[in-house]
Amino acid sequence: MLDNDAFSQWLGIEVIDVDPGYCKLRMEVRQEMTNGFHVAHGGIAFSLADSAMAFAANSHGRIAMSVENSISYTDKVSAGDNLIAIAEELSASNRIGHYRVSVMNQKSEYVAYFNGTVYRTQKDLNL
Repeated sequence: MLDNDAFSQWLGIEVIDVDPGYCKLRMEVRQEMTNGFHVAHGGIAFSLADSAMAFAANSHGRIAMSVENSISYTDKVSAGDNLIAIAEELSASNRIGHYRVSVMNQKSEYVAYFNGTVYRTQKDLNL
C-alpha cells in the first residue's frame, strides 16, 4: 500500500509492523510541517494516525475506506520529533471496522489519540 500512497511517502512514513487489524508506523516531523508557533500542524499527527488506521484496516485483504475519524491532542509535537503510531482494531464486522490509534513521541509520551471507523468493501485489495 505504501508504494501507491504518495501522501504517506511525502510524510516520510516508515512501516514498522503490520498484522491483520494492526499497524505500527514511524515518521520524523520536519520543519515544513510546523505552524506559525513552531509546533507541528495538527494535520500531521492526524495524517500519521489516519495512515496507520488505513494500513491496519486494509491488512485483511479487502479495501476499507474511512468514514469517520476524530483525534484528541494531548501534547505538542515539534520539528525533529519522531512519532510512532500504533493502530489497533477494536471491532470488525462484515461492513464496519472500528480502530484506535495511539501516537507517541520518541520519549514514549503520548501526543494524540485517534478513533476511526472504516467501511469494509467486498473488493479484494489488489496492489
